[in-house]
Amino acid sequence: MPSSRIRVPAGISLPASSSSGGRGSSSTAGYPADTRDTGPRPGSPLWSYLAGVTAIGCTALVVAQVRLGLDELVQIGGTPLFWMLAVLVVLGELRPVMVSSSTLVGGTPTSTMFTFAVLMHYGLPTAALLQAVAVIVSGLVNRRAWHRVAFNIAQVTLACTAAAVMLGLFGVRPTPLLAWTPRGGDIPAIVAAGLAYFAVRAFLVSAAVALHERRPVLRVIRTSIGPQALVYGALLGLAPLVVVVMSHSPALVPLFVAPLAAVYFTATMSMRRDHQAMHDGLTGLPNRKMLILRTEEALAEARERERVGLLLLDLDRFKEVNDTLGHPVGDRLLQIVAHRLTHSVRPGDVVARLGGDEFAVLLPSIRDAHAAKEVASRLRVALTEPVRLEGMTFDLDASIGIALFPDDAPDFELLLQRSDVAMYLAKEGRTGVEFYLADKDRNSPERLSLLGDLRRAIDTGELELHYQPKVSLDDGHVEGVEALLRWWHPVRGPISPAEFVPLAEQSYLMRELTKHVIDQALGQAAVWWHAGVHVPISVNVSARDLLDSGLPDQLEAGLERLDLPAEAIRLEVTERILMTDQAYTADTIRTLAGLGVQLALDDFGTGYSSLVRLQRLPVSEVKIDGSFVRRLGESPDDERIVRSIIDLVRSLGLRSVAEGVESGDIAARLRDMGCHAGQGWWLAEPMPADEATVWLRARLSPAFTTRPRDVVRLAPGG
Repeated sequence: MPSSRIRVPAGISLPASSSSGGRGSSSTAGYPADTRDTGPRPGSPLWSYLAGVTAIGCTALVVAQVRLGLDELVQIGGTPLFWMLAVLVVLGELRPVMVSSSTLVGGTPTSTMFTFAVLMHYGLPTAALLQAVAVIVSGLVNRRAWHRVAFNIAQVTLACTAAAVMLGLFGVRPTPLLAWTPRGGDIPAIVAAGLAYFAVRAFLVSAAVALHERRPVLRVIRTSIGPQALVYGALLGLAPLVVVVMSHSPALVPLFVAPLAAVYFTATMSMRRDHQAMHDGLTGLPNRKMLILRTEEALAEARERERVGLLLLDLDRFKEVNDTLGHPVGDRLLQIVAHRLTHSVRPGDVVARLGGDEFAVLLPSIRDAHAAKEVASRLRVALTEPVRLEGMTFDLDASIGIALFPDDAPDFELLLQRSDVAMYLAKEGRTGVEFYLADKDRNSPERLSLLGDLRRAIDTGELELHYQPKVSLDDGHVEGVEALLRWWHPVRGPISPAEFVPLAEQSYLMRELTKHVIDQALGQAAVWWHAGVHVPISVNVSARDLLDSGLPDQLEAGLERLDLPAEAIRLEVTERILMTDQAYTADTIRTLAGLGVQLALDDFGTGYSSLVRLQRLPVSEVKIDGSFVRRLGESPDDERIVRSIIDLVRSLGLRSVAEGVESGDIAARLRDMGCHAGQGWWLAEPMPADEATVWLRARLSPAFTTRPRDVVRLAPGG
């Protein structure tokens, strides 16, 4: 059947193709692939280190094999013990002992015990040869990249060489034809060789991991050295016993598999429990517990002038995927998203799943805010690549918030909280990526203090309304006034509505603020209407206010108490209400229409309205956003937009009001387009109630007239 394309609403992006086996395929379910298989950039420190160690180690391997005579190799190759040891070394390399603290360096191969036994019994060339073959087989089975296989051969060869050198210092130089069996007095030589083997191998691997993940090498060693030392100590300590058994009863050597199997399965069960406690079961990513540990480590080791970044990522409107296609499909999408995120960050960065469709990315070491944003942008690019799943193509997107240590927060909890604030800023503004900004954080001490002051201002009457007229562009007739809230703080002075109104919208105060404004507007309307100034007052309300069942009751009671007609008050709501399906079914709106209270649509043109949606809402007036109106003389595109809106509004039988009328030329253009009325500083400034009363009386008096088709400035003194 033909595939269909689904656009996940306003966000979520998935891996390339989950059915093609490529990046983001279904094989990515479960644990994310090891990013160490990605080849290092040529010329980078990691590339130089791997190349250097590989060259030295492989050279040492070649030299050792040259020293191993063909006759010696043929002779030991014809013994069952040699092949038995070869099989045990290969199997041991395939099954490393993993404990939670050693996963960073890949665990400890159980082949170590048999390799070290071969080294003591037959010498360096034989041990290096068997170990190199085992590493190659393991690399093929686990599909490791060639550079990892080559490096592993080199580092284990160098570790064997270091151990052989230590044995040589004690006079022990075994060969296949002159095998060595340790005795009780050889314990110092064995301990020295074991320490050399462990030290070289641990350092070489830790240094590679440190360069790959951009961590200090000492930090990697400290994290992994303890568990590794215990396991290596046990394996290397058993190796001399293996040699003794090899010398006297070779057939008993396979019995050493039993204790190794016990250690392996015990460690595996412990590792599984630790993994389940620290990782997400669906995606295999670290969970919140692991993220806390890694973040605290990064904060503790952050150097001077070094930042730690925390990114919070939320898949936009992912719930609709689960609701539409079911949770199994949603789970597969999350697995693919996890795979993409893991392969889009830098080595050493931590991608965690916090739950649902929310992910976090820890940047343990970041240069500056610009570098953090680069990582965030890379994540969004990775997520916007379409993915095919179940015969459908999905387009996804995400919102990302960024908080930095020490700029924004001193600890994990605050970093997470503030990246969450930034993420919601990105989601609300549809910007994709946002940094934490204290002045937009409703939880910041400054905003909480301002919220308390606003509560007091409502109670003490510090808030007042100014009124800006709406004027007919045809004859200068006053169509009404808009009530604009003003706050003069006793300490901070004037505070912009753009600062405190959004704060109120995010809190419990919005309902009280709206009630306060409506009560003031109704009181002023009563003063004007009973004095013969019949000018309707428009009040701005939020979408949440408009859906509040208590709003009609307040208006009805106020109109009845003050003996006002319903046309004395109008409600203005932003165009965003058209995007809310509740608006068309809400009892509140039907009740307001029944009361005769008219609705006006504010800031029209900035949203995503459709003609059908506009027709379905009982709106009597549409206000064209001032951002288009102000550029009428400069932008042909804006002029076409404004003209189209005016024509649309007129065809629906509604009034059009242009905001931002700042010049006579703009007023004339709007009048010629057929715009009904205008509002702006050129026509009239916002005024306190007493000034507005004087202004209105002057404009409504019989002596005040304007010529038809003429527009004059109506501001005070104009």
